[in-house]
Amino acid sequence: MTLTSVLPTGVFAVAHPPDGVVDAPEDAVEAQAGGVGSAVETFGSADEMFGAADETVGAAADDPAVSGVDEAADTQPERPRTPPPAPPFVPLKEAKQAPPPPAVVPVAATGVLDIPAVAVSAYRSSAEVLGAENPACGLPWTLLAGIGRIESGHAFGAPADGAGNPVQPIYGPVLDGSLDGNEIITDTDDGLLDGTTTHDRAVGPMQFIPETWQYYAADGNGDGVADPQNIFDAALAAGRYLCDGGSELDHHEQRERAILRYNNSMAYVVSVMAWEQAYREGIDPTQVS
Repeated sequence: MTLTSVLPTGVFAVAHPPDGVVDAPEDAVEAQAGGVGSAVETFGSADEMFGAADETVGAAADDPAVSGVDEAADTQPERPRTPPPAPPFVPLKEAKQAPPPPAVVPVAATGVLDIPAVAVSAYRSSAEVLGAENPACGLPWTLLAGIGRIESGHAFGAPADGAGNPVQPIYGPVLDGSLDGNEIITDTDDGLLDGTTTHDRAVGPMQFIPETWQYYAADGNGDGVADPQNIFDAALAAGRYLCDGGSELDHHEQRERAILRYNNSMAYVVSVMAWEQAYREGIDPTQVS
């Protein structure tokens, strides 16, 4: 199966504060004369504006109360202008934002045909869990490794953090019938797992269809989240899927049927079993008879 990987990006915008506000003229004075309540306004020098030197403000100019207000106003120091506070930062949100990718932690090969260490750990721990949950199943870790090798090349070499989270999410082709040999599966998860709302596509290193994941979702690394992109979670879910229905994988025929449930193709079964034997015996799969 040809896989693609998608890394969404986020877009943010910052709201900027408005420009400063210009104050009104400072020399406008409002006063009352003799309790009559009539306001007298002055705007700069009336002589310069209109040439009327003989106009006076009237009785308000001689009123001590008004004069006191004027003198007090003249003696007040000018207060510094404080710009209005900037509005809070509000980022624009995409319809679906992905969390930032985890840091890449280099992992060494285990010597088992160069399977990345984090992948071997995921396969082994899943087989141990299922050995306790369902001992009759007899699931070997090498069978999970064979499926992981065919489905995604062990998460494309497992460039992941120590918890098994891939640097980039792994997706298969959209199952809309555009590729020969692929099924047509309309959307079952509203794009929650596979990012598309028209048709489903397989997700993660073990390539689960979203609807299948809903039945077998597992938390293989104990972080409280069942994520099909996480290799520990995906490996444990794949093991439960293979063991479902009372399968006893020690028997060759039942092992074949279990793999056919995963992918209904005898060519797929042959490839998976060849890789399983190679990992079990530590030999190159081209040497498997």
